[in-house]
Parts: sequence; structure tokens; C-alpha cells
Amino acid sequence: MENGAVYNETTEPQAKPPRRLFFCTLQHLWGWRLPTKLFQVVLSSLAVICEEIVEDCIRCSGLYFFEFTSCSAALLSALILLVYCTGLYEQFGEDKIQRV
Repeated sequence: MENGAVYNETTEPQAKPPRRLFFCTLQHLWGWRLPTKLFQVVLSSLAVICEEIVEDCIRCSGLYFFEFTSCSAALLSALILLVYCTGLYEQFGEDKIQRV
């Protein structure tokens, strides 16, 4: 008998590493989702910067609300982008991320 007929290969072929754009893996944010999330982070950050330019206001409650919402949107968008683009997605697991 030949050794090849008795023994099968026991190792699996190595998987290709996921494609990376800068630091970001394109595995979970592919197609239109990655540019949309980047655009969302840029626009919400721009809103925070524009809000900080205002020096004087008569009724500031609306401006403070806008500041809170734009800052929250910038931080949450950046966090979502970070989770989906790095290894945190695999570390936490899809079920936990979907629940949060």
C-alpha cells in the first residue's frame, strides 16, 4: 500500500486574510455601506465644528440641543465604524452586536 492511499491530509487550507482598506476590513462593511458610514462620520463631525463657530445666540436652547445631537451622532457613528471595521466584530460576536 502507498502512504497516500492510507493517510488523508489533516490540515485545512489556509483562508485568505480579509481585504483591508487602510486599517479597515471590508468583510462586514462592503459595497455602499462603508462610504455611507464614512460620510455620516464626516457630516456629523462637521456639524459639531459648525456649532462651535457660533459665538453669540439669543435663545441658546436649540443650539445646545443641536450640539448634543450632533456630538452624539459623531461619536456613535465613529464607534459603529470602529466595531465593524476592526477585529472587535469577531471578538464580541454577531449576536451581541445585533442585540446592542
